[in-house]
Amino acid sequence: MNYFSSDYFTYKNNILYCEEVSIPEIIKITETPVYIYSKKYLADRYQEFSSAFKEIPHAIFYAAKSNFNLSVIKTFLDLGSGVDVNSEGELYRAFRAGAPPEKIILSGVGKTEGEINLALEKNLLMIKAESEQEIDLINEAAGRLKKTAQVAIRVNPDVDAKTHPYISTGLGENKFGIDSESSLKIFKDYKKYHNIKFTGIDMHLGSQITSLSPFKDAVEKLSEIFFKIKSYGLTPEHFDVGGGVGVKYNNEDVFSIQEYAEALLPKLKKLKCKIFFEPGRYLNANGGMLAANIVYTKNNLALRDKNFFILDAAMNDLLRPSFYNAYHHIQPVILNRERADMTADIVGPVCESGDYFAKDRVILESKRGEYLAIMSAGAYSIVMSSNYNARRRPPEVMVNGSQFSVVRGRETFDHMIYDEKTE
Repeated sequence: MNYFSSDYFTYKNNILYCEEVSIPEIIKITETPVYIYSKKYLADRYQEFSSAFKEIPHAIFYAAKSNFNLSVIKTFLDLGSGVDVNSEGELYRAFRAGAPPEKIILSGVGKTEGEINLALEKNLLMIKAESEQEIDLINEAAGRLKKTAQVAIRVNPDVDAKTHPYISTGLGENKFGIDSESSLKIFKDYKKYHNIKFTGIDMHLGSQITSLSPFKDAVEKLSEIFFKIKSYGLTPEHFDVGGGVGVKYNNEDVFSIQEYAEALLPKLKKLKCKIFFEPGRYLNANGGMLAANIVYTKNNLALRDKNFFILDAAMNDLLRPSFYNAYHHIQPVILNRERADMTADIVGPVCESGDYFAKDRVILESKRGEYLAIMSAGAYSIVMSSNYNARRRPPEVMVNGSQFSVVRGRETFDHMIYDEKTE
């Protein structure tokens, strides 16, 4: 089998390490399942992204939806990032992590009146609007509060991101954003929104995009709208490219962030304004893993020696394989190189046949009581977890060099039922 190895997760004397800390050392403290993140990975990816666009004025807003752990958010804040939030809960987390209001963007296709009021009361940098009715609501709310709302319009460029349909957001058939024609009409009538200042134009094509062409096409389309807006008498302060840069989970042919910058910089320089980015997955996906224990192994001889590794982690801990049929590399925490490869389904204990991490996966022979590492689990992993089967969410650990901290403990049963009543 192949092994996932990097400068952040590597084997030393056949034991898997995150930076300078061995995974068994962490497991001894937290037990399993447990999420483990590399702080150096997060910092390196952020600096790499920012450096790629050093030729233009730009700002990065970490997409909290990808991983809203307070320690993860604070890591990016300390590096100079802002935060892109999609709900009141993510906004609460951003504030708890120390984000100042002027570095927070409120996104989301279905913001409630309460969320809009909160954004205005807290003086967030801007609200990213996604429908005409939402803009009307923002205008009314700002009037009541005697404020001028900072608003950008998310334009749906109708560009195929060529990604999984569940995470494609830039097609006309998707629910996100306002179509180009309607956006231009709103911008042209900007004077009727007495309590709104339109500060920019935004887009977000989707997630895990591995081709440059959708980005180039969308920036080209939005650039045309940008210049039309200026002809209406508006002066947009920013142009928001969004996120969506794909990462390597398996055999994807992904572009580098330098290639991404080279493709977009010529177009972005012509805009002569500040460029916003909202990366999430790119900054954290391959900076995390989920460690799990093999509770049982078994086989079904009637089905041509069908093998199963049954883990103590489940689809409620990491939903991506069940939900998206997503690939995550899986390997032993401790290597025994004398063992042979075998083929097995790697599954969880939840009462669903869809509870799996891999099917017919080639993996080194492993035994009950040993540990596996499910890699590339830094993005859209813990944030999609649940209490299905009344299972507690796992703890999260941040590794920083030779030190590690439990940055979120394992959920307790009391916590799960703290406000429930029997009658």
